[in-house]
Formats: sequence, C-alpha cells, structure tokens
Amino acid sequence: MDMFELQAQKNLLKDAPLAERLKPRSLEEYVGQEHILGKGKLLWRAIKADKITSLILYGPPGTGKTSLAKVIANSTKSNFVRLNAVTDGLKELREVVAKAKNDLGMYNTKTILFIDEIHRFNKAQQDALLPFVEKGILILIGATTENPYYEINNALISRSMLFKLEPLKEEHIEMILKRAVADKDAGFGNTSICMKKEAISYIANMANGDARRALNALELSVLTTDRDEHGIINVTLEVAEECLQKKHIQYDKNRDEHYDVISAFIKSMRGSDPDATVHYLARMIYAGEDPKFIARRIVIAASEDVGNADPIAMIVANNAAQAVQFVGMPEGRIILSQAAIYVASAPKSNSSYVAINTALKDIGEKKIGSVPIYLKDQNYSGEKKLGSGAEYLYPHSYEGNYVKQQYLPDALFGTSYYNASENGYEKKIKARLIKLKDSEK
Repeated sequence: MDMFELQAQKNLLKDAPLAERLKPRSLEEYVGQEHILGKGKLLWRAIKADKITSLILYGPPGTGKTSLAKVIANSTKSNFVRLNAVTDGLKELREVVAKAKNDLGMYNTKTILFIDEIHRFNKAQQDALLPFVEKGILILIGATTENPYYEINNALISRSMLFKLEPLKEEHIEMILKRAVADKDAGFGNTSICMKKEAISYIANMANGDARRALNALELSVLTTDRDEHGIINVTLEVAEECLQKKHIQYDKNRDEHYDVISAFIKSMRGSDPDATVHYLARMIYAGEDPKFIARRIVIAASEDVGNADPIAMIVANNAAQAVQFVGMPEGRIILSQAAIYVASAPKSNSSYVAINTALKDIGEKKIGSVPIYLKDQNYSGEKKLGSGAEYLYPHSYEGNYVKQQYLPDALFGTSYYNASENGYEKKIKARLIKLKDSEK
C-alpha cells in the first residue's frame, strides 16, 4: 500500500459510522465472548501465537464476528484478505488464490482469507474454496449469522474449527458505549457530551446483545442533539428512546419491575386469562427479556398449574422452549405466544405439584421405613437369598393389568399424596384410580 492508498483508507475510516470506527484493534480492546477469548483459552492462545487455523465464526448480528477478524488481521504476520460473499464471487476468489500461491511460493507467506456472510456463497463457490483450504494455500475465516451445519458444506466444516459467539451481555455493551464516548481517536472523546446513566442502561438493554445497534443509537443521539447554552450535548433517556424509536417501559431485569411482570405473567396463566397472559408476555419481549427465561416459566406452569388436567400442555411448552432456541427472535415471539396461550387456556390442576411437595415433606419429617422386601431388586445373589422379590405380584399377569399389592413402606401405608382433581383429563385419571380401588373390595 502506497502513501496515497494509506491516506485514502484513513479518510474512509474517518467518515465511517461509529460502529466501524470503534472496532477493536487488539485482543485487549475486544469486549465479551470470554468463553472463547478469555485469557488462556484456545482461540486466545492461537491469536497471540499467530497460529490461526481455518475458523468458522457464527452468531447473531453485532456480536463481534468481523471485529474478531480485524483483531486477527492486526495480530498476524500473514497476508490478510477480506471478501464479502454478497458482493464477491468466483472471479475475486480466483484472484486471491493466485496471489496466495505466489506469496507462499516466493516469500513463504501465508494468506488468511476472511469471508463475511459466508453462508451466502452457494455450493459451487464453497466447493471452489475447499482444495485451497485443504492444501493450506488459504487459511479460511468465515463469518455467518446462520447455523453453519445447515448453510456451509460439511467438507469445509470438517476442516475448520467452529466458534459460536453469543449475544453480548448488557455490561459488555455499556463498556463499549462508555468507550465510544471517551475515545478521542475513534469515538466522541473530543466532543463535550453528557451521557446520562439511564440512557446508557436503556440503550444497552434495548440492543438485545447487538453492539452495532447500540453504537448506531448512540451515534444518532449525539449527531441529532443540539448543544445547550454551555456547548454540551446532553444524551438523556428521552433522546435515546427517540433514537431507538421505542418507548421506555419500566422493566429493569435487576429490579422489582422484572419480578412483578413475570409474577403477573405466571399468575395470569394460572388464572386462565389468555389476554392478560399475552399482555405480560409482550411487556417482557418488548423490554428485551431473555426468551429462554420466558420459555422456562411456561414449561414450569404447564406442569405446576396444568399438570395431568391436560398433559399435552407440557408437550406444547417443552416443544416451544426448544423451537425458540432453534428459530430465535423476533419470530420466537409467536412460538412463546402460542405456548403461553395454550397453558393459560388449559384446564388446571396442581395435584402433581402438591403430591411431590407433600412426599418430600414426609421424607424430611417422618419415619419412612424400608422398601417392602418383595419390591427390592433381586438381580444380585445376596438379595435372592434374602427373599427379595420372591412375593412380588407381576401386574401384567392379572386381569386388567392390575393386582392389589402394597407398594408404600409400612410406616407410610395408607398415605395419599396424589389426589386427582375433577378437571380435564385428570377427571379420567381419578375415575380409573377409584375403579381400581373398588375392584379390591
């Protein structure tokens, strides 16, 4: 690169959006993803030692995939080339390969090829990469927002290490925002800004783990806010709210609002009010609550408050929890809504909940006795000599697959833990249990 190209690159960076200007230049500046980049972790060691092998980085937008590629570019002695799968194709790839071959043969210099949006390459383009990755002519770093097992050829995956980047935590995004305000080279450090604490917290919360979205909101806040009489740009909660085009609602994940809303959500499902259920669900989704947290609450309600009155509720809730992780947000909101409405609308019974709590209380407070000898395991010789299992009555050998037999220990004989309700399917369960007991008379 000559002096004119270098100056042009500096000018482009100067006019670039804040999110681009603030990309980290070293591992020390990189924020988040400690599970793969914590000090001493495999990827951290590989970057520090300049021993990068082919990598696939995948995760939601704004989690630092291209930032990590830039860190690697600044840390390596290899040539670093970037392609974008949206705008570049086989022609550009062939040019990179030709130069990589030449540099490797003439100067023993390796080439790292970073392909952004690699899932946009079709099968033929991905196949074209394979022989050069396999022979070591190119070290591939692919970035994708899609699950690589669905979008990238198995042959490329098998020759690469996969690293999943998670949505950034709120504290990480707050660190990035504060750095953006203070940084004199890439941020607003040379501008008089008063960034209100609640504005930082709000942007970090609303970003949903996306640092780029947070920085875009900050930049818009600064650029569209007039200075006050002292020449200071005041970025308030109202300014941040306007720039994100989303009103602020009282919902702090670490304060009472969080617990109040989730409590109202659970009680609305328990109270069979699907309208209130959806309202509180919407509050949580709007405020950026973790969808996995919401899904767990629905699964618990399906068992605790619906139970055997409608066993299908547990299937719906559990499938929804898995589907939300597979699909992600924002579409996951539809799945959560369906499951929550089903649980809210289902017949209710807490009989299973009461049964296990009562049984646990008895075990903690009462003499529970030993297992009846005929119910004990007889698979080892010592127990056979003691007569374990000898008097056991096998239910399937009797009419109706049932025979009267004591299963509880003597100390608890006659205790009733499960008292089925008259609601939904549990009414049928209750009727069957009564019928079995009547047949004993």
